[in-house]
This record gives sequence, structure tokens and C-alpha cells, in this order.
Amino acid sequence: MAATDRSQSRNMTSTIDLAQPATLRIGTRGSRLALIQTNRVVAILRERHPELFCETVVISTHGDRDKQTPLSQIGGQAVFAKELQQAVLDGEVDCGVHSVKDLTSTQPDGLTLEAILDRGDPRDVLVSRHPGGLADLPAGARVGTSSRRRVAQLRLARPDLEPVEMRGNVDTRLTKVLDNPDGPYDAAILASAGLARLGWEGRVSEYLDVALFTPAPGQAALGIDCRTADRATRRLLADIADPNATAEVEAERAFLRTIGGGCRSPLAAYAQVEGEILRMWCMYADESMVRIATAEDEADVEDGAALGERLARMLQERVEA
Repeated sequence: MAATDRSQSRNMTSTIDLAQPATLRIGTRGSRLALIQTNRVVAILRERHPELFCETVVISTHGDRDKQTPLSQIGGQAVFAKELQQAVLDGEVDCGVHSVKDLTSTQPDGLTLEAILDRGDPRDVLVSRHPGGLADLPAGARVGTSSRRRVAQLRLARPDLEPVEMRGNVDTRLTKVLDNPDGPYDAAILASAGLARLGWEGRVSEYLDVALFTPAPGQAALGIDCRTADRATRRLLADIADPNATAEVEAERAFLRTIGGGCRSPLAAYAQVEGEILRMWCMYADESMVRIATAEDEADVEDGAALGERLARMLQERVEA
């Protein structure tokens, strides 16, 4: 499964005949984590469709090229998805693999988020050069994160700590904390799933409770989008979708959509299917992070999207009143 340059794939057909062996061009970011995640998608597809040849096409995104500017200044998490989504729309690739948390609340015209795969551990984790966990960090400790959500939650959990902007891939962030004892970071908050997929679970100091550090909508879930009109690719992708992960992510993205896709205020939403029930934890703060509200509730799985919408309206009323 070799990566190919974008220009080499423009003239390839985007029609897949499911009755015969075919090539599926899968777009991905070029980071080590993104490639590991895409390889997992390929393995699942090939298990279901042994005749299918999958070609990985690396797409450079703004977020990958600019590793210095805070995400809030260059467009938030969407900077990791826009160019990849455009490559799908332009026919350079047949589908794109995303971390769902990097996607905006609605898909661009002409694209559909066709498959959500089974989910990794959605929790945030603390990585620290001090013994113990979050409660054991010394007052004034500097905690690295590029997420306004995590800054707001850190203010609730330990207002005496100092959040510090941190960019870079997972390996870079670990190095900044653990291999630089005289550096500017005492600790960092990262996503558990990313560390696990890279084999770095042993560097976790503490797994953080979802009730306190509620994850971003879609965290730890992989999503694959494709052109709405490409029925053959849609059938392939729908075949590998995970129903529980899909229900959870739909509820979380309903919360995000109701708050407002362009919202710059910190927010969090995590849903968990437990039998026929879907439990949900949410957080929303004003842009200055002076007013921060949280909520937890449950509903039948089929009513998950409505639950997300209801919790979003409730938290907006509490924060914006």
C-alpha cells in the first residue's frame, strides 16, 4: 500500500465496480498517527473485500504545515480537514479518513460522512514529568494544550495551574514534556486514543474522568467521508460502519451543530451507548471562559441526536443568560 502524489491520481476513475477487483484511493494526512489510522481503515476494508486494492494518497493540510500558530487563530480543528475534503470533492481521491473531532458540525456540499468506525478510548490523559496525576501537580505548574476546551476544564479542575499553548504532533508533545526537564512544560493533556495508536500508553500519568474532562465531539472516532454522488464508494464504506460508534458520534455532532458550527467558545460532548441507553456528558463555556456549564443526561439510543440538541440548548441558556 504505497502513498502517491496528488497529481498522479487526478486522472484515475472514481467509479468502483463492486463486482470486480477495484482500486479505492483513500486520502489521509501525512502524520504518523494519521497513517496508522488510515492503515487500520485499509485493513478493515480488505478484510470485508479481499479483492479491493486500497491506495493511500497523502494530502498536506494547513494545520500540518503551520505548527506554530495557535489553532484558534488559524481556523480551529477544521484546518486539519479542509484540504483533504477538497481533494475528495475534486476527485483526486475517492474518500478521506479523518479524526472526527477535526470535522466541522456539517459536511461541505457534495460530501457525506459515510462511516464511523468502532471507537478507541475517548478519554483525555495527563502526561507529566512530576509523580502522580493532575491533583499532584504543584501550584503554578504549566500544562501544555492547544485546546480551549481543555483550558476551560483545567480552570474548573485546578484553577491554580497555568495552561500554556502547545502545538506539534503527539511525539513532539511528549518530547517537550518528558524529555526536556528544564523546558516550559510541566505536563500536557492529550487524547488517550492517539497515544494508544502510537504505542505510548506507558507514558500516561493519569486517565482523566469524562465527567470532568469531557472529550471533544467525535474524539477517538475515525470517520470516512466521500462524494454524495459516489454510490459505489458509499456502499463500501457503509459496510464497515460501527452502529454504536455511529449513534454516539451523531449525538455529539448534534450537540455541536445546535451550539453552532462556527462557535469559537469552548465546548465538549461525549456520548456512550450502554445497551439500549445512551448517556451523554456535555460542557459549554463563554468565549472568555468566565461562565462554564456542564450537564449529564441519558435517553434511548434512537433519541441520541435529540438528547444532544436538548443539552446544547440548556447549556446555552445557562451560559448566555
